[in-house]
Amino acid sequence: MKYLNYILILVGAIVAIYAKTGANQNQYILIGGIILLMIGVYRISRNIPSKTNDDNDNSVNDSL
Repeated sequence: MKYLNYILILVGAIVAIYAKTGANQNQYILIGGIILLMIGVYRISRNIPSKTNDDNDNSVNDSL
């Protein structure tokens, strides 16, 4: 499933670039490419943990 996200990003970027380069730009192909790109980025970003930790933030604020 991890590779599916990268494939979505790659295919979305290629489709968006392809739709943008033509003289007769097809808006629907461009939108479809951007949607694929954003779905891939969203699926990858869901798995990245947050850097902040609420427990550490509360203890620092209590000491001030």
